Amino acid sequence: MLQCFGAKVGRGVHVYPGVKIWAPWNLELADECGIASGAILYSQGKIIVGQRAVISQGAHLVTGTHDYSHPGFPLITKPIHIGSQTWIAAEVFIHPGVTINDGCVVGARSVVTKDMPSWTVCAGFPCKPIKPREFTTS
Repeated sequence: MLQCFGAKVGRGVHVYPGVKIWAPWNLELADECGIASGAILYSQGKIIVGQRAVISQGAHLVTGTHDYSHPGFPLITKPIHIGSQTWIAAEVFIHPGVTINDGCVVGARSVVTKDMPSWTVCAGFPCKPIKPREFTTS
C-alpha cells in the first residue's frame, strides 16, 4: 500500500498496524527493516531507514519544524537518516535533520537532537553516546 502512495519499500520490510505515516512519498525503507505499531513517521521531509533497522513502538520521527523568528512561522524541513542495523527503542523522539549512523542503538524515551555515532549505544534527554555496541558470541 505504501508504494501506491510513493514510498520506496525494499524486500522483507515489516510495517506493523498502527504506524502513522504523514507523507509516504517522503519515505524510503531499505530491505528487512521493521517499523513497530504506534510509531509515528512525520515525514514532511525525507525519512530514510536503512537495512535491518528497527524502529520500536511509539517512536516519533519528525522532519518538520517552524521558523519561530518569523511572524508567519514558515515550515522548515530537514531529512532524518536511520542507518543500517540500528535500533530505535520505544518512544524515542528524533528531531529534524538528525542522522543515526549504522549500528547505533538509541535507548527508550531518548530525545535525539544531534547525530549519533556508528556502533554506539546512546540514550538520554538529550541523547548522548554511552558506550560502544559490542557483540557476544554465545
